Amino acid sequence: MNPRTKSPLQLPLTSLRGIGPQKARLFAQLGLRTLQHVLFYFPRDYEDWTRRIPLGKLQPGQEALALGRVVDVDQRGTGLGKRVVELLVEDDTGVLRAVWFNTDYVLRVVRLGDWIALQGKVRRGPHGMLEMAHPRVERIADPQHHQGRIVPVYRLCQGLRQSDVQLAVRSALRAAAGQLEDALPEPFRQQKGLVGIQEALEQIHFPDDYVRLQQARRRLVYQELLVLQLAVQLHRQRLQQEQSVPLEVTDKIDGRIRRLFPFRLTAGQEEAVAQIRRDLARSFPMHRLLQGDVGSGKTVVAVYAMLVAVAHGYQAALMVPTEILAQQHYQTLRRLLARSRVRLELVSGQQSRKERKELLGRIKAGMVDLVVGTQALIQEDVRFAKLAVVVIDEQHKFGVRQRARLQQAGPWHPHYLVMTATPIPRTLLLTQFGDLDVSLLRDMPPGRQKVHTYWVAEDQRQQWWEFVRKKLDQGRQGYVVVPRVQGGSVPSVQQVLQQLQHGPLKGYQVEAIHGRLPSVQKQQIMQRFVQGQTQVLVCTTAIEVGVDVPNATVLTIEHGHLFGLAQLHQLRGRIGRGRHVGYCGVFARADTPEAQQRLEAFVQIQDGFQLAEVDFRLRGPGNMLGTEQHGQAPLYIARLPEDQPWLEQAREDAQALLAQDPRLQDPRWDRLRHLVLRRYGEVMDLSHVG
Repeated sequence: MNPRTKSPLQLPLTSLRGIGPQKARLFAQLGLRTLQHVLFYFPRDYEDWTRRIPLGKLQPGQEALALGRVVDVDQRGTGLGKRVVELLVEDDTGVLRAVWFNTDYVLRVVRLGDWIALQGKVRRGPHGMLEMAHPRVERIADPQHHQGRIVPVYRLCQGLRQSDVQLAVRSALRAAAGQLEDALPEPFRQQKGLVGIQEALEQIHFPDDYVRLQQARRRLVYQELLVLQLAVQLHRQRLQQEQSVPLEVTDKIDGRIRRLFPFRLTAGQEEAVAQIRRDLARSFPMHRLLQGDVGSGKTVVAVYAMLVAVAHGYQAALMVPTEILAQQHYQTLRRLLARSRVRLELVSGQQSRKERKELLGRIKAGMVDLVVGTQALIQEDVRFAKLAVVVIDEQHKFGVRQRARLQQAGPWHPHYLVMTATPIPRTLLLTQFGDLDVSLLRDMPPGRQKVHTYWVAEDQRQQWWEFVRKKLDQGRQGYVVVPRVQGGSVPSVQQVLQQLQHGPLKGYQVEAIHGRLPSVQKQQIMQRFVQGQTQVLVCTTAIEVGVDVPNATVLTIEHGHLFGLAQLHQLRGRIGRGRHVGYCGVFARADTPEAQQRLEAFVQIQDGFQLAEVDFRLRGPGNMLGTEQHGQAPLYIARLPEDQPWLEQAREDAQALLAQDPRLQDPRWDRLRHLVLRRYGEVMDLSHVG
């Protein structure tokens, strides 16, 4: 079948027996509208109906499969207006009572004398008899040879039952028999030891046994990850076809840039700079991710890349997620470039209309070399004369389209460097960030201090504040972080400010800052803190990224269980940035095992890369950085990081396939190419594949 021909699998669910318009609307709530949707709606779990237990050996509290012959059927009402259906079943070893309330569907499928299978939780009923309440029930023909089965469990919506979805899947599988064309050619499947798609779908929904279930899952997981990796590699191909300006770094340019730095670069910074120099010298754009722990010196590497563009007579731009961070980067760059002729400007939301218009005019005319800003840089009225290098800090806080708009702000594609202080686990690097080359900064610049971290119990609160006051009296400064600007279940920034001013920090200079304050006011508050006029800053996660006050050595985090592990580590990175040791105290409840593990890891582990792996295991990919941020479709059956070995294999195979056939033009890959384009063609811009 031609892959572009409409398949019977595209028929609506109403074409299946037993699914009318009303039930079809319920299925649509789950995103299921066609036969194909149902076939690829995989079970979220399975119930084991294979381990049969004789009735006489059942125990209360046991989840069990039991077989018996129906010896009594009773239906009656209760005094409370409820209807009760009871079955009494027996085998050679004992008896069991099964009971259902307010439903009579059992009477439509079970008759006196039938052999049935019951699956449910055993409990002690009235008069000491063992019973099951609302068990799953199935009539069986041959109890002597009944092997049981593995039953799929699906996600539901209100109004749908498991039996509704199971019946729809069975009907769709029958309708699909002979219609499913495999995206993986048979020789390729045999080479990889994979079952065919028809068998995989039959066994993933209604497995004969656990061996065949694992074979089916292996096939479907591998295909899903192979399609993703092919899309990632094809996207890299497209990026390498774009034209950019080559920026060769001569010894003269390298020397001029290094003279601006009042320190020697670390080994990690030197390696990253060398990788960036190679990228910039090419005629297609650099697409590099620079990741390093908090305080590892990423900004220095980014400045080097931007100054290479300026040295060649081009422009560079630095985009950051917050006004506070934009101001801080601007001031840092002003100090760093004071002895140079680099024309530096800040695009800020607090500029007047006249100031903004004049500034944008200079940028468009090429009279500005280096521009710092927030999302203000990607407004429609921002145009660069010759933008050659773009640096984006904390890139996961920006969407794909925002980044693309900045890249298109000039006449060609600029070189692209993104930075993150949230180390990204390898699994995510191969999926959401697989289109980027990666540089790692693992070593710390000289002078960075260890931060002692404590999970402070509520009964130690007074001792903690005594310790904070001691550090303030020694001339140090501190932060107090709260999770909410406004109140609710936890105190707001303003409430915590007042509590501290009238309580443990009475007599000290304490101010509050958060994202809802006017930009000018935030800047003034931050300036007073930087200058040491304010001793303690009460804030939300406004300080999470980039704020650099070396004299701040004490961090207090309230309600730490409401923060993610990566966020806690980012906050901790705001202290210990000077010659004084840092101290972090977190007040938190551990209401769940996940919260307990997260907080224990935060206290015990200082390395951001290790913490990122822990965070990934605890929360999964979707919650760490947000898949929507990188524009990729979700995974339907693969589970990361558990399936990382298959991800590695799929990546290796995708690279090998494209090395032989760069656009999958060989007819044997037609269906696979079509699958890649249907899933990722739009979100990853694979128009060049065709």
